[in-house]
Amino acid sequence: MTVAQAVAAAGWAGHSLGEEARAQLDTYAAWLIEEAIPAGGLGPREAGRVWSRHIADSLAFSIAWDAPPGEVLDVGSGVGLPGIPLALLWPETYVTLLDRGGRRTTMLRRIVRILALPRAAVAQADVFAVADEWEALVFRGSVSGPEAVGLSAKLLAPGGTAVIGLSRRAELPSRAKDLEPLAAAMGLETEVVRVPDEVLDGPAWLLIMRR
Repeated sequence: MTVAQAVAAAGWAGHSLGEEARAQLDTYAAWLIEEAIPAGGLGPREAGRVWSRHIADSLAFSIAWDAPPGEVLDVGSGVGLPGIPLALLWPETYVTLLDRGGRRTTMLRRIVRILALPRAAVAQADVFAVADEWEALVFRGSVSGPEAVGLSAKLLAPGGTAVIGLSRRAELPSRAKDLEPLAAAMGLETEVVRVPDEVLDGPAWLLIMRR
């Protein structure tokens, strides 16, 4: 797999990756394989699907926005997924990579320096202690679905949008379906999106929530 799959995912979501962003994604993919995986930031078997399972998957989150948001909070960023691919897709967007782990935030600061991302910031904190309002939130498996819904209701600014990665299964699990009524009860409009199989390396489901 190569950067072409990332380009395809961004295109499916209605966005385009410039030449500089493509080159930076190549650098990021190499860093994931050479540094993040050996350090335990991704599983040891993930090197062969860094593009399809992680980078392209992250870019699919951009389907929730017609135009780049002004700011994004990536909750539980880990090694920068989905925040760093989104920061490269949207170079004018301020992206905060939030993680509570000191080792992970150290790795994040290193890749932010390598990629020279002036609008990306790394923050070490527990998301449940965050009190600010945000224009955009992304959750890629960092907390449970119900927790992500509750955090979205708490942290989204009026008019804001949040995206949760729900599942990579062919059929949406029933527990994921239960999130829509929960979000509605908290005053959030919801939309479930299925990413076509051909965009990634198989099916994927996203939950979009708007305040």
